[in-house]
Amino acid sequence: MDDLDGHPLFSCNRCRNPIALRHNLLSKAFKARSGQAYMFSEAMNVVLGGKREQQLITGRYVVADVSCSKCGEVLGWKYLKSLDDSQRYKIGRFIIEKSKILKEYA
Repeated sequence: MDDLDGHPLFSCNRCRNPIALRHNLLSKAFKARSGQAYMFSEAMNVVLGGKREQQLITGRYVVADVSCSKCGEVLGWKYLKSLDDSQRYKIGRFIIEKSKILKEYA
């Protein structure tokens, strides 16, 4: 973690386990169960739940819940498949609820 000195990262709100780096933040313009959510290109220290098909605001997707690997808190989801070609850019991306994470400086 020496290469992270002074760089912001996002951590689990419950246990402060590092979840994502600032340079992996793609968008702050997403909505989730609790309100605002962020899209990340990568996440760390997370566990994926079982995949399921789900209808979201922008279409139908196959997603998996994303949980903190330390405390088990469900943080959001990962897009595994889009059933709409115009939304394929989301595949492999992580949606993390803003209320579930903290912005910290390493």
